[in-house]
Amino acid sequence: MSRQTPRAVAVIGTGTIALGWIALFAAAGRDVRVSSTRTDAREHLDAALPAYAASLPGGAREPREILARVRVVPEVGDAVDGVEAVQENAPEDLELKQKLFARVAEAAPPEALLLSSTSTLLPAALGALLDTPERVVVGHPFNPPHIVPLVEVVPAPDAPAALVARATAFYTELGKSPVVLRRALPGFVANRLQTALLREAIHLVREGVVTVGELDTVVTTSIGQRWAAVGPFEAFHLGGGPGGLRHWFAHLGAGLERGWESLGSPPADEETVGTILAQAEAGFGRRPYAELAARRDRRQNAVIAALAESAADEGRRA
Repeated sequence: MSRQTPRAVAVIGTGTIALGWIALFAAAGRDVRVSSTRTDAREHLDAALPAYAASLPGGAREPREILARVRVVPEVGDAVDGVEAVQENAPEDLELKQKLFARVAEAAPPEALLLSSTSTLLPAALGALLDTPERVVVGHPFNPPHIVPLVEVVPAPDAPAALVARATAFYTELGKSPVVLRRALPGFVANRLQTALLREAIHLVREGVVTVGELDTVVTTSIGQRWAAVGPFEAFHLGGGPGGLRHWFAHLGAGLERGWESLGSPPADEETVGTILAQAEAGFGRRPYAELAARRDRRQNAVIAALAESAADEGRRA
């Protein structure tokens, strides 16, 4: 095994999430080794990465600059030899990921970070075949990972504090906003919140209260904008006036449980899915994926840039 090569990282996979990581790592000056089962992996990267390079935070980067730092190394053991970190993005198949991490742990330097982008599997299970299973840490991004700052860092229960700190520092250096979960649970935090909102959104559309397009408008012109500025707890703290969250709970908290009981639990049956799909396809589903993704990325970067400028202005005033 070679010595660890500073600034070299390995990415396992070439799907949507993996492509975002590849672009971000390369833009940050890392040498990126990509391990993929695709026989056309190089061609796939050459075709896909320019769109990611165009939407990187801080402005578009020259695609050739990004691609020059990316090398396809099909065999996992070769790809992870000497790297400082491995970001795994294989399909959500526990047995597959366990075998992958067992192979990675054999070939990567002992000090290399073993990170997974999984959105459903717990770190202790991912590392079950390792002599030190706590070595695997979940680094769950929010899509698209090259733009959205959040990374949920989810360690196994007995993971050393120093390992968690190194994983957090790794993502922070990339410009991310890592949040360490105090306890691992399925879906982590962001996806659980997203799922709760999606459930009620589907219920409201299924009941004919709003259409898919109208629901999206409600979110993007109200709570979506609010939550970009402050989180839900701070938002309700401000909603309580000078008395803050304590005042809000005192006056409205008693009705919370009644409100929760009225929320829907729609079935994901053929009728419900058909209704959602029909309205989505009529509204935006026929537009090319690349066009929709580029629009999303422009808007997301604009929000991030505006918030950064606002924070900088607050710092100048302090």
